[in-house]
Amino acid sequence: MSVYLLVDFGSTYTKILAVDLAEESILGRAQSPTTIETDVTIGLNKALAELVDTCGVDLDRVEGKYASSSAAGGLKMVAIGLVPELTLEAARRACLGAGAKLVSGYGFEIDKEIVEAIEAARCDIILLCGGTDGGDKKTITHNARMLAHSAVDCPILVAGNRAAADTVKEVLEKHGKKVYKAGNVLPSLETVEVEPAQELIREIFIAHITHAKGLDKAADFIGGPIIPTPRASLQAAALLADGTEGEQGIGSLLVVEVGGATTNIHSVMEQSLVTPQTVLRGLPESRVKRTVEGDLGIRYNAPTIYGFVGKDAFLQRLRELYPAVDEQAFDPDAHIDHLSRNVGHTPTEELELAADIVLARSAASIAVERHAGTVKQEFSVMGEILVQRGKNLLDAENVIGTGGIFRYGLHPETVLQAALFSPETPWSLKPRAPKTFIDRDYMLYGIGLLATNHPVQALRIAKRYLKPSEIDS
Repeated sequence: MSVYLLVDFGSTYTKILAVDLAEESILGRAQSPTTIETDVTIGLNKALAELVDTCGVDLDRVEGKYASSSAAGGLKMVAIGLVPELTLEAARRACLGAGAKLVSGYGFEIDKEIVEAIEAARCDIILLCGGTDGGDKKTITHNARMLAHSAVDCPILVAGNRAAADTVKEVLEKHGKKVYKAGNVLPSLETVEVEPAQELIREIFIAHITHAKGLDKAADFIGGPIIPTPRASLQAAALLADGTEGEQGIGSLLVVEVGGATTNIHSVMEQSLVTPQTVLRGLPESRVKRTVEGDLGIRYNAPTIYGFVGKDAFLQRLRELYPAVDEQAFDPDAHIDHLSRNVGHTPTEELELAADIVLARSAASIAVERHAGTVKQEFSVMGEILVQRGKNLLDAENVIGTGGIFRYGLHPETVLQAALFSPETPWSLKPRAPKTFIDRDYMLYGIGLLATNHPVQALRIAKRYLKPSEIDS
């Protein structure tokens, strides 16, 4: 037996997954409310005690521990670029791919009002970009001066026009700012290079943010660095898709992660055109992509999702899952309001479980539509053409659902169904006919944690425990 503990310090719960690497099996899981406001190890120890009591895990036989965290808001970042569709979009991708939650993004020259908003956001890292290499230097230099004279005290990562980078770094450091420098995220209009910036973001998280979040004791228990939870999930997605030496992956995929505060979408798939004649516009899409929808959490944002759907449509979808709803005194307006004011609420009755599924279906549908590309007919001097923007996911081979709704929800396969291509939105390049899986063991974050040092075992565990899901066309 070779026992490893995989811990996630979540915003609501601290979760522990115990695995046996020798047998490539899951031994058990436990969770307890996260106690970040007092001492994070209080919740950790309660979860450990539950793991011992309910799963019989012998903590004396633990050989290794890995951890991720989204506690205290996770890794919060602000991105500043030049043109919103170009350098700012590249900056957004760098933040999200590193596992950050993007608090806000600003294009062009920032002013005093924006600086005040950045100060109020109390983010963990600012990513300062702008200009292709050899292009505009004025904007990033102006923005650096504005930040230099601000009350911002978090690290600032400069990843813009290389001709201006040293000057920008000097301006900021003269005013006592902690500054890091990476390669330009958009060195040319045809090239997006976010990996150097992402690597530095991860290093800054380990060096500074762990302490700032009060996770020092947790890091001592783990005996190593704690990484952002979304980063762990993204690593799991890449491992599952690509495989590793000695173990084949499952192919291109989309991961739908529905949570109480956000809905996250991860995709691992090469960019392709819908047809050979299609015209592609916009920045090149990365093979490994993550998007975060901060307005689609099924607790914090329940009223927003409900507003997108509308009361009549919400009741109709609820009726399909729970036909007896009309026989009960159910007020959807009051229920949605209750969820947003009690974000830790866990439903137990079938009606409430069905209402959660309706919210999750809507969140998944909208989030995947935002993540996927679009194709539309346009007219040019050459006649009618197809124009594609964004990532083509039509031929994605797999779709995986993860998160609490997929572990505890009623008929969670219907949530995945909402993530697929629909004739109602034919311009959205969602997956058409993938295999579908459900992460019933809520293990993907743990697979990502194991991926760096134990990729073969991690991949085999994931393939063993992902549950195939049947979805009607």
